[in-house]
Amino acid sequence: MGTYINTGNDRFRSTRKREYVDKSELIAVINDTLDTDIRYTCVTRCRRFGKSMAAKMLCAYYDQSCNSRSLFEDLKIAKDSSFEQHLNKYPVIYLDMTEFTSRDGLPVSDIVPILQKELKEDVLKVYPLEEQETEGDLMTTLTKIKERYQVKFIMIIDEWDAVCRESLNDKTSMDRYVNLLRRLFKGSQSELVFAGVYMTGILPIKKYNTESALNNFREYSMVVPGKLSGYFGFTKDEVRVLAEKYDMDFAELEKWYDGYQIGNVPSIFNPNSVMTALDNGACLGYWSATGAYDAVSRYISMNYGGLKDDILKLLGGGRAKVKTTTFDNDLSQISSRDDVLTVLIHLGYLSFDWRKNECYVPNMEVADVLSNAVSETNWKNVADALRDSDELLESTLNGDEQAVAAALEMAHDENTSILSYNNENSLACVISLAYFSARNDYKIHREMPTGKGFADMIFIPRKNVDKPALVVELKVDKSAETAISQIKRKNYPASLADYAGNLMLVGINYDKKTKTHTCIIEKG
Repeated sequence: MGTYINTGNDRFRSTRKREYVDKSELIAVINDTLDTDIRYTCVTRCRRFGKSMAAKMLCAYYDQSCNSRSLFEDLKIAKDSSFEQHLNKYPVIYLDMTEFTSRDGLPVSDIVPILQKELKEDVLKVYPLEEQETEGDLMTTLTKIKERYQVKFIMIIDEWDAVCRESLNDKTSMDRYVNLLRRLFKGSQSELVFAGVYMTGILPIKKYNTESALNNFREYSMVVPGKLSGYFGFTKDEVRVLAEKYDMDFAELEKWYDGYQIGNVPSIFNPNSVMTALDNGACLGYWSATGAYDAVSRYISMNYGGLKDDILKLLGGGRAKVKTTTFDNDLSQISSRDDVLTVLIHLGYLSFDWRKNECYVPNMEVADVLSNAVSETNWKNVADALRDSDELLESTLNGDEQAVAAALEMAHDENTSILSYNNENSLACVISLAYFSARNDYKIHREMPTGKGFADMIFIPRKNVDKPALVVELKVDKSAETAISQIKRKNYPASLADYAGNLMLVGINYDKKTKTHTCIIEKG
């Protein structure tokens, strides 16, 4: 067993000792690519979405130095026709690039030569060559081994982009690393050496002049996940089974960790957060604890092209249009609003609806991260609105009409620089932001008939929350009484069809001329 080659199945064996959600059908997809012109696969997902676990699973399955049958015979892949054909049949080279980027005393500029040196030495222990044959770079050595021993490798690189993320201010080191990958995986020689190549990362492969540096790879990202949509993250059905097994409240897990739309799968949960919640018996912001707010704060503080408007809208539960194709997949080259939003999608802070080219905040865990990131910016007005949202909800539930009107007026007035002050949709966004903390206890629905000058907001209590539902009607240049009357006249919005608890009706009017707000609160 080597350091990089034929590392065995211990990593995946450790995973199988704990609760394991079966994603083994991914193996069948990769089997179909082996020794074909689509043998090169790159899967990118945000942190803690199961990338490394999948890489360990593939290593255990293909590695010829071990017997992994017992690890897979009870999984879905065992029923696939390709299972026996490829089980433990290949020499596998496994690299976790974070082991190089996190190595003490190793500059980024030295990673490529150290990687080539150590990997050559390790491979030559398994496949010795004559001394004169060991000259040349890594690819030359692998080619000579192929010729001498008639073997083809499978290469698995976990966190392929770690070097790129660590060399943001060192273009030379980044280019040297990308050129190494090109040397290994581009051209007919590579097809002779490798039966398959599988890489994972957070960012898709870097573009040069609008084209991928490794354009022979099939890429499956948060933006374009293709047929691998369901193999990373947990589906709703998978989480329901786990919730029942561990006697956890599914609705609570859903509130905290659901909401990612990945390709055609509309409801994907953060797997690491779900498993941590099951272990701890409580839903909290576990994913957010593994990342830093400063990076997100730095990106959103760039405020390209009205980005601040979009962040406000997103925090308020709205959506923002985004063009994801302009980003070069390089964190050192962010130069537009669309670049920032695309980065946040790849990092998992936003979800992406590819049908509408829109992004949104997926769940409460991520909303908390973004609100904390905002507090680290110089956006004081937005941060103040988020901070005061608890008090606003309490005033609403207490029926304190004057306090509600005053709080909304302050939130609206202080954010006039970021939103069109007299636009009803913008008013709804500001009010959604002002009620930000309500999402802890409520599911918030916005039902806005276009061009009618009003916006319904419905707050439905989450399971086991002993609070009334809220129906909020917004008016401009009318009256709060008119807003209340309209709620009653419409016999309540469709979102309340299945709700049987207590109701509170909240009518809010904004006067354009005086820039004042009035509020009436009644029990339904």
